[in-house]
Amino acid sequence: MIKKTLAIAIAAPAFSEGVNKMTSQPLSEKEICIVDIGAALARGDQSALAGAFNRGFDAQVTLAEAKEYVGQLYAYCGFPRALNAAATLQNVVKERQSAGKPVLEGVAPSPAPQGSALTFGTENQTKLCGGPVKGALFDFHPQLDEYLKAHLFGDIFARDNVSWRDREILTVAALAARPETKPQMNAHLNIAMINGLTQQQGDFIVKRVVCPSDPALLPSDWSAFPVGDPNDAYAKYFIGRSYLAVLSKTQVFTCAVTFEPGCRNNWHIHHASKGGGQILIVTAGEGYYQAWGEPARRIRKGDTVNIPAGVKHWHGAAPDCWFQHLALEVPGEDSSNEWLEPVDDDAYRKATEGK
Repeated sequence: MIKKTLAIAIAAPAFSEGVNKMTSQPLSEKEICIVDIGAALARGDQSALAGAFNRGFDAQVTLAEAKEYVGQLYAYCGFPRALNAAATLQNVVKERQSAGKPVLEGVAPSPAPQGSALTFGTENQTKLCGGPVKGALFDFHPQLDEYLKAHLFGDIFARDNVSWRDREILTVAALAARPETKPQMNAHLNIAMINGLTQQQGDFIVKRVVCPSDPALLPSDWSAFPVGDPNDAYAKYFIGRSYLAVLSKTQVFTCAVTFEPGCRNNWHIHHASKGGGQILIVTAGEGYYQAWGEPARRIRKGDTVNIPAGVKHWHGAAPDCWFQHLALEVPGEDSSNEWLEPVDDDAYRKATEGK
């Protein structure tokens, strides 16, 4: 049973784990693109956002709708990320037009309702949430309560060229992309279900954004390299699940290694009497590299890490997203790999928090 009074800024029940049993995608291709747009915009990942916009246009997202997604998420993610997203959208549209690819214009929203935005925004909020929204936080800070009602649920949600259901899909995805907004994400999952989403669909959104149980849930253009097979042979040297795809066994041995969120390998050393070591090239997501005695370094798509022989180190995914890198073995003499102690949860948290 859905409660008739919701406090948006207060944590609601967490999503279920039923998504692990899913055998098919419970959302349409267009809706999945909305999820990917929301997550990429919230993270400020312009490359992923451009890919999501392109897939969205292929799935019949209109330009008017895409602009609404950007405009709405400024309220959740801030003006800087929304402005950057608008520039990315503009570039994608120009590139598609130059390439002769279609971009549907869509329709503009109807004129705003008559009267005060605070009045019709309060009505919208009550309908969206299944009842009046109350809470001690709003009593303590009524200015935010007024802004939510008048601006977010009034000025923005009154724009009727995007359905409330799609707006909630977008909102849940954006909030799921940032760990610090999990309480608001859980509240909006409840609101999404009041507005037509099923529990399974809500689970799918969160798992796709936060921690997919299956790498097949990752966006199709997440990486140019395959995820590969479960890395069972080296699983004892990892905390969490990883996947391995061998790309080359000649000249320079090269693998694509994919890590689920939070997965990392043990401390280890690449030994060689001459030459040797390893080069990492980040191809998707975000992760960390740490050499012994140094702070952990957050690494992103396009970054390269040179690891000389003899350096004790570890690398793996960020806590909140999948991660992939190419691992290139630098040719050397008497090369070997020494696996050492795990990077336990406490050490991993200390190394990654605040970065």
